[in-house]
Amino acid sequence: MIAPRPRLLLWFALLGLPSALIPALDPSLPTGWALAGPLLIGTVAFLDAALVVGGLKHVSLRMAPVTRCSRDRAAALALEIRSEAAAVRRVRVGLSLPASLRSFQEELWVHPPSDGIWGRVDWGFEPKERGQFHIKRARLGMRSRLGLWDHWISQPVEGEIRSYPHLALDKRPLAALFLNRGSLGLHAQRQVGQGREFEKLREYVPGDSYDEIHWKATAKRGQPVTKVFQLERTQEVYVFIDASRLSSRTVPRLGDPRKSGAESACEEPLLDRYLTAGLVLGQAAEHQGDLFGLGVFSDRVQTFIRAGSGSAHAHVCRDALYRLQCQSVSPDFDELGSFIRARLRRRALLLYLTSLDDPIHAETFLRHAKLLSRQHLMVVMMARPHGVAPLFSGDVPATSDGVYEKLGAHLRWQSLQEHGRQLEKLGVAFQLVEPGSLGLELVTRYMRVKNRQML
Repeated sequence: MIAPRPRLLLWFALLGLPSALIPALDPSLPTGWALAGPLLIGTVAFLDAALVVGGLKHVSLRMAPVTRCSRDRAAALALEIRSEAAAVRRVRVGLSLPASLRSFQEELWVHPPSDGIWGRVDWGFEPKERGQFHIKRARLGMRSRLGLWDHWISQPVEGEIRSYPHLALDKRPLAALFLNRGSLGLHAQRQVGQGREFEKLREYVPGDSYDEIHWKATAKRGQPVTKVFQLERTQEVYVFIDASRLSSRTVPRLGDPRKSGAESACEEPLLDRYLTAGLVLGQAAEHQGDLFGLGVFSDRVQTFIRAGSGSAHAHVCRDALYRLQCQSVSPDFDELGSFIRARLRRRALLLYLTSLDDPIHAETFLRHAKLLSRQHLMVVMMARPHGVAPLFSGDVPATSDGVYEKLGAHLRWQSLQEHGRQLEKLGVAFQLVEPGSLGLELVTRYMRVKNRQML
């Protein structure tokens, strides 16, 4: 595609129009003088256009196959360009990004290397949503030698952008935990009990309890021998995320203090808070030496990753969640219970991120807990719905409608508390937390279980 530039229109206005008025000013001159200016400009413009057309056929553009970034954080898309002709000096590059990716520029001017070597240029952008985005085509343009024309071509490219959840805002309150690296600078953490994992045998020391004596070793050696236990370091921790219609409710998005209020004051689905909290817990379990796994369910189990550790396992968990979307179905806890009983034989910590404010779903989850609570340690974390609170908390209502809204919120809060008491009778912990502190509360609950050796 070729398009005229303002310079061509300016020259036509300066030379073509006055030339057309010459016969009107001097009738003795032939009428051919009226076409002199337009013909001159047209000839020059035609030659300039002939030289620029086809100049981009020697220019090649490619991009990185996969670009990984985090939501609401500035990133750069790596582009590589080269030219097989030395005549190409400057090339204009344009990309059409999806609406969820905010670009920092409309176009870039690049000097492509003329010796066949790929030159790199970064295209700055910021993803506003998580997910997977594909870029199929790019535009290359160049300006004619006299600056009268712009020449554009469309070139196919293959690139994928993966936008992951932004974990920095959730990890900020847990900075002390994630800064414990190596053996230096560790904070002492109180552990309740002596541990349950056998470590070694040693000679009896006065004061040792009788239940710690290894009687078979005592009989063989002819003197008392005591068993020594250590804390378990490789426990299995699983997070099960509800991706049903209950997770499509919107909650305020965590704002970055470096951004303005208009940019950070928006909402996101509750599912995004679940994903961020689950990934933060996975990093905390990695720091504590435990094995972390996750599952995603709705009316069926969509994703299940067995507990593991290491950076490769963390990447697998992250890649399994960044494209997850809410399903317009109800959760099936019976199906989830059958799946867990068939897959998890070893006792593990199961943390559920779901909503139980629907009485039918709460009753179904109660049956689910009765089957699993005898084998596993279960914890249910629910984000507090907007306005659900005890009757005499918050501001005093100013109108009669506000009084009825307070009464309705209190009844919903009382119903959740009743469900929580029923779960606690089965040994299942239930906690109602604010959506903004879901990651912090989840890691805090995990550390409490870890320190008290409840697993």
